[in-house]
Parts: sequence; C-alpha cells; structure tokens
Amino acid sequence: MKNISLSLTYYLCVYVAIKHADWNASKIREKLCHDTEAHAASVRGVKLSELKSSYEKKITEALVQPVESLFDSAAQDIWASIRKLYRHETENAISRYSSSLTGFELDQSTFDKMMADLKNYARGVVVRKIREEAGKVLIHMKDRFSTVFSHDKYSMPRVWTGKEDVRKITEEARAVALKLLAAMAAIRLDDQSDKIENILSSSLMDGPVIKNRTIEASRDPLASSTWEGVAPENTVITPVQCKSIWKQFKVETEYIVSEAISSQEAFKHRNSWLPPPWAIVTIAILGFNEFMMLLRNPLYLVILFILFILSRVVWYELNIAGEFQNGTLSGLLAISTRFLPSVLNILRRVAGEGNRHHQAAQSSQQALPSPAHTPRNQMQRRFSSSSFSSSNTKILRHSDAGPSSESVAESKSSPICH
Repeated sequence: MKNISLSLTYYLCVYVAIKHADWNASKIREKLCHDTEAHAASVRGVKLSELKSSYEKKITEALVQPVESLFDSAAQDIWASIRKLYRHETENAISRYSSSLTGFELDQSTFDKMMADLKNYARGVVVRKIREEAGKVLIHMKDRFSTVFSHDKYSMPRVWTGKEDVRKITEEARAVALKLLAAMAAIRLDDQSDKIENILSSSLMDGPVIKNRTIEASRDPLASSTWEGVAPENTVITPVQCKSIWKQFKVETEYIVSEAISSQEAFKHRNSWLPPPWAIVTIAILGFNEFMMLLRNPLYLVILFILFILSRVVWYELNIAGEFQNGTLSGLLAISTRFLPSVLNILRRVAGEGNRHHQAAQSSQQALPSPAHTPRNQMQRRFSSSSFSSSNTKILRHSDAGPSSESVAESKSSPICH
C-alpha cells in the first residue's frame, strides 16, 4: 500500500511539471517518502502496541486466577498442573498472535522477537504470581493443615469422639502443609527435579526414626541461602526462611491440636456416667448403712433389680445418649416428650408377653391327655379287670362242685344237725 501511494505521487509530480522551469522534484519526493514511511511506522507501531497489550491482558487473565486456585486446591502435584496450564495458554496465545501479525508485513527477526517477548511475558506472569503467593505461604499452610486436620477422608467435618489418633492425624496434616511449603520454595517451569521436599521432610518432620546428631551438628541442610540443584533466580523461599516459617507454623497451629484433645476429653466426660473415684469412695462410706439394710431385706434387692432392668430398657428405647449429643436442652425436651409413651409401650409389651405365655401354657395343658386315658392308668385298669374276672371264675367253679369237706365237717359238728 505504501509503494502504491508513492508511485501515484511520483506520476502526479511528473504531470504537474512546468516547462522551461528548472525545478528538481527529487528532494520533494524523498521528503514525501520519508514522511510517508515515518507515518506508516508510527501507525504500525501503535497498532502493534495495542495488539501486544491486548494479548498480554488475555494471557494475564488466563494464568493468574488458575495459578492461584491451584495453590488453594489440594492438588497432588501442583507444578505439573502449573506447567500444563502455562504451556497450553502460551501456545494458544502465540498461535492467535502470529495470525494477527501477518498483515503488518514484518520481517522474520521482528516477528520472532515479538513471539519470544510474548512467551517471556507469560512466564513472567506465572513467576510474579508464584512469588506473590509465596508471600502468603504461611496462610496457605495453615489453611491446608486445618482442612486436613478437621475433615475426614470423605471431606466431612471430623467429630472428636475419643477414638481418633490425634498424633497420626496431626502428622498427616503437617506433611501436607510441608509439601505445600516445598512446592512454593522454588520455580519449576522447566521440568527440573530437585530434592527440596526430601530435605524439608528429613529436617523438619518429627518421625519415629532417631536422627544422627553428629551429622546434623556437622552440616544442617537448612543453614543455607540456596537450594542444591536450583538456580538462584528460581529460588523463591530460601532454606533458612523455610525453617523459620515452619517454626511459626507449628506455633500457630498448636491450638488446633489442643482443641481437638480437649474435645476428646470433653466427649469422654459427657459419655462417662460414672462419678470420679473420690465420689465412689465417699458414696461407699456414707451408704454403708443402706447397703446393710439391703442385705437384711433381699426383697429390696429384687425391687432394685427390676427397676434397673426397666431403666435399661427405657434407656435404649429413648436413645438417651444419642439425644444428649445434640445438646443438653434439646435432649431434655426430646426425652420429656417421649418418656411417658415409651414407658407405657414397654409395659404394654410386657403385659402382652405375659398373656402370650399364659395362653401357650393353657393350650399345652389342653393338648395333654386326661389321667384316665394315660397308658399307665389304662394298664392298671386292664390288670384290675382281669384279676376281678379271674376271681369271679373261681367262685363260680366252687359253687358248681358242691360243698367242700370243710363245710361237711362244720355241718357235722353243728348241734342243730345232731
């Protein structure tokens, strides 16, 4: 477009030339070309600057918020996610940027320089955001510790009932916070491995393994201003700063652990209905006379046993322990509204069980045979009837055979017969 405009101007200057006039139009043409090129360069520079600012703004919006959210989230490998995000957004921005520069007729060196500048700007955005978040590393560590310590593996709020291992949970939460500190200690946009996390874990975590004190005394890995294998420009938090931050972190999170232990003890006291030992001894001494009275009157023991069984049934029926977990006032209100119906229901069930047992006993008695029809009675009756029939048969035989010799002797000795 610039060449076309200059050619048209040149031809117009030739056509308007005056005969017999010794005018030289070359200087005018040179000045015109210079002014035209300067104006075109100025306009192109403004347009390129606006285009560059537009893409830089887009890259900033695409990188700042996601990088911040990655540090706030509980990602396993933060830097792998940051590198993936950085490369994806940078490649997309460079692709669109190169397409927008095709109409400006730039030479290759200028084009490559603008591409490199945009890529460096994207890297600078990530680095600045990381350094900004590193200034709030203690806040991030405490938030991560509180999240892991106060929630279970299902992300539900943890209820301290006394069965939890507070020491183990504390170590897990501190390990997560220490991992976050190691992630913020250096910039890792170039896939370079380091030993920062291992150094911090071996130096700051309280493990069961006894450390070699002579080695620690000879060389403390945190007594330095640089990390091994990490360039100084990529260092965000020095080893000495990590050690100081960790001490402050442990001091500021100690109250969370103390509250958890206090909650466990309070839960045990709420669920323990036995009085303290000194109260038990006092009750035993002051209640000696009542105890002897119970021994002299066993009927009281039977009554107390029945009351104990009834109270246990009412206890499980009303779920008193579960009701008092929601608060003393709410538990008393719930128990007061359900106590009388529950007692009546228990008595009704006891009466029903008694009637059922009585009916079962009656039905079993009706099913038994009468005493006259038992096998033993039938055998006795059969034996008695057979003996009676045999005696009758003997009497009939004696009557048929006539008087015996005894009866004749008696008749002879009788005076009437004489």
